[in-house]
Amino acid sequence: MLKKIILFVCLIGASVSFAQTEDTVEIDPSKPTNLYTQINTLGELNAYDGFNTYGTRINFQYAFNPDNLVLAEVPLLYNDATSKFGLSDIRVRYFRAVKRNISKSIIAIAPFADITIPTGSAQNGLGSDTWSIAAGAVVGIVLNEKLSLFPGANYVYLTASKESGLGLQTNMSLKFNKRTFMFVNPMVTFFDFETVWQGELNLNYIVTPSKFKVNLGWVPNFTYDINTIRIGATFFI
Repeated sequence: MLKKIILFVCLIGASVSFAQTEDTVEIDPSKPTNLYTQINTLGELNAYDGFNTYGTRINFQYAFNPDNLVLAEVPLLYNDATSKFGLSDIRVRYFRAVKRNISKSIIAIAPFADITIPTGSAQNGLGSDTWSIAAGAVVGIVLNEKLSLFPGANYVYLTASKESGLGLQTNMSLKFNKRTFMFVNPMVTFFDFETVWQGELNLNYIVTPSKFKVNLGWVPNFTYDINTIRIGATFFI
């Protein structure tokens, strides 16, 4: 069933993507503050202490215009400890670039709102059983043709524990050539009673400019000893 879902989503995305006209303006997805309409399909493995979840994560992004984007992320996972498959927690995000090209180096200031909805069953090991509500901003800084930085800060609130925290990131975009780039993003969140250290490595390769790319990612949570591996494809619409 899971393989059929992944195949179905990929076929839909491919048919939409390659139906574009040949005169599409070439885009640059190596900068997170560049906002594009796209469909991302990801195969995912989450390795916890004593059990794993795996499945697919479907990410829809719609850019109303170059400065406004809404994201909806729908994960479908299987827990090998509970033998349960189903919907995990859905994420919704709104991203807006309020300032662009402020100087030669600062290319954007972009506030965002981010909500994770507890749609997954915590009893089946598929959900967190808490709302996560965050708001913050990212700044785009271009150092040279190969290296850009996208540092950000956000306030986050968890409804179940009633904890709030301050999150910080230093997202680096390393551009190896016109088609290959990597995101390196150390992250830390200072909650009321604990500090959570995380990171992300995401290698991307553009197969067809402005239409199709593939990626491989590792997302470790060092505090809780959780490792997430994702491999996926992005179809630009």
